[in-house]
Amino acid sequence: MNEFNEEVYKIVLRVPAGKVTTYGKIATALGNRHLARRVGRALHQNPYKNIVPCHRVVFSDGSLTPSFAFGGIDIQKTLLEKEGVVFENEYIVDNKFIITPDKLI
Repeated sequence: MNEFNEEVYKIVLRVPAGKVTTYGKIATALGNRHLARRVGRALHQNPYKNIVPCHRVVFSDGSLTPSFAFGGIDIQKTLLEKEGVVFENEYIVDNKFIITPDKLI
């Protein structure tokens, strides 16, 4: 496991139920906003599937991840809805659900 991935997992672990963050916000918190895709790869490789809540990471426009590694977009949406996140189609309807990871570090 590499250090970057571990830092991603530490951030995602701090995202509370009912909130989400974005790949770009995580990358920015780690020092380089251009590493959003690398954040996505780290989450796709997540060895802590029942611990790190990867479903709480979405795209910057509030849309869900079609390649959500643990069951697809429907599973991601269901998990977030159970936590109280509200959607219109496949988009989060209110920015109050989106947090900035630097508040979690």
